[in-house]
Amino acid sequence: MSFPLLNENQLDALREISNIGMGHAATALSQLIGETVYLRVPRVTVTDIGQVPELLGGAEKVVAGITLRVLGDARGNILLIFPRDSAQRLLQRLLGSEAEGLLFDELGASTMKEVGNILASAYLSAMGNLLHLTLIPSIPLLACDMAGAVVDHVLIELSAAGDLALMVETEFHGANPQQELIKGHFFLLPDASSLSLILDAVGG
Repeated sequence: MSFPLLNENQLDALREISNIGMGHAATALSQLIGETVYLRVPRVTVTDIGQVPELLGGAEKVVAGITLRVLGDARGNILLIFPRDSAQRLLQRLLGSEAEGLLFDELGASTMKEVGNILASAYLSAMGNLLHLTLIPSIPLLACDMAGAVVDHVLIELSAAGDLALMVETEFHGANPQQELIKGHFFLLPDASSLSLILDAVGG
């Protein structure tokens, strides 16, 4: 089964699950940086993964991309992408440093992987509890590169081209509405057999 074959009820069910999962991820991020984090209502769409670089502002825009395999009762991949400025702001909040090169040093890379692990774990835990499935994230991998290169790497991992993904686009911000936003893009790419399993679990 592919995403184009999903009916509107099935897409609504996936959107609702993603909304709840991202809410849990926002709570995890709040605990991580030690301040209240507000989550804008996520925009959930189905998109061609090959078009993702354009959604991020262009294939040559530098981003921090974190990929994880989904293991357990359902299989697939998770891709988290932060625009470079947002990744830098997130690291500054976490590490208390203003260093410009923070994203590319060992401590910054390790911290971004941990952020990806925590967000993916919170999302999969919420989804697993709702669907009564065991969903576990793998060890995260980080790539700081142009958006086109990051997405190409994911497509190579999937051994496919032009796959469609469930995209959850959201923004995080602190208590001060004037505070600069930390934008993040979250992509869930379930394997075909796992998508059927998920839909069966939601009664789709």
